[in-house]
Amino acid sequence: MATVVAGSLALRPEAAQAQVAYGSYVGLGAGVGLTRDAATNDGSGIQGVIAGRYRFLTMPISARAQAFVFGDSFAVVPTVSYDFPLSWNADAYIGAGVSIPSGGNTPSVVGDKTAFVLQPGVDYMFPNSNLVAFGNAIFAFDAYRDGGNTAISVQGGVGIQF
Repeated sequence: MATVVAGSLALRPEAAQAQVAYGSYVGLGAGVGLTRDAATNDGSGIQGVIAGRYRFLTMPISARAQAFVFGDSFAVVPTVSYDFPLSWNADAYIGAGVSIPSGGNTPSVVGDKTAFVLQPGVDYMFPNSNLVAFGNAIFAFDAYRDGGNTAISVQGGVGIQF
């Protein structure tokens, strides 16, 4: 009798639920600045992006970082995100953190002043491979030293899961 009960429980259909896309990654891409410092009219442009994500496997939370390289300035943007599953290989996320610029001659795509940031984005894990496509925006509040505007940038690229 116990075998029949255990067997029927094992065969009981349950609703499938999407899980947050699995995998930490490191990737390369490009970032485009959409705003400028109001006082100097500097800040938009294109910079290279080195991106990383470390996914905590027991929670839908990830530690992320993006480094904006090339051009006249450098900036690092570490964030912590909450990940929402869209499908078995894709997730959307919203992150919060800080932008830390190098203080170069012109603002980076995320400004030239340390600022609080919000980062919405999407990760897509390609089936049967270790490749990941990532895309996000960064809203860095009060990010310009002279103008005080919000710096907005969009980034995208491809990474490798580990």
